[in-house]
Amino acid sequence: MNLADVRSAFIPRKKPKRLGRGLGTGTGKTAGRGHKGQKARAGGQVRPGFEGGQMPLFRRLPKRGFSNARFRTSYAIVNVGQLEAVFPDGATVDAAAIRGAHLVNDRTGPIKVLGGGDLKKRLTVTANRFSESAKQKIEAAGGTTATA
Repeated sequence: MNLADVRSAFIPRKKPKRLGRGLGTGTGKTAGRGHKGQKARAGGQVRPGFEGGQMPLFRRLPKRGFSNARFRTSYAIVNVGQLEAVFPDGATVDAAAIRGAHLVNDRTGPIKVLGGGDLKKRLTVTANRFSESAKQKIEAAGGTTATA
C-alpha cells in the first residue's frame, strides 16, 4: 500500500446556488429577489408585523383583560392504564418510580394521575394530584391514593 492510495471517504456535498451570475443561469439579474423594494436590498428584511411604517395592527388594537397563563401549574400526566402496564401488583408508586419507569420526562413538574384505561392491580399511588375517576379506579382495585 502506497501513501498515494490512501483516500478519505467520499462525502457528497451539494454546491451552493450561485445567484446573480448572468441571465443564462436562471438566477441572474435580480437573483430570485423580485424587483426593487426594501426586501430586494441587502439586509432588507422586516420584522413580523411590520406594515411599512404604518401603525401596526397589534398597536392599533386596545389591550384588554388579564391572562393567568404565565403562572399556571402544568402537570405531567399519567393514566392509570399506564400504571397497570408497568408496575406489578402491590407496588408502591411515587414520583421517583414513575420517572424511573419513563412514564414522564425527568424535567417535567408535578405529576397528576388521570383515569384513562383500566386498573386491576392493587397499587399504593402517591402523586401531586388525582382526578376523581383515577381515585375511584385505584380504590376499586383495592389500592390507596396519597397526595404528595
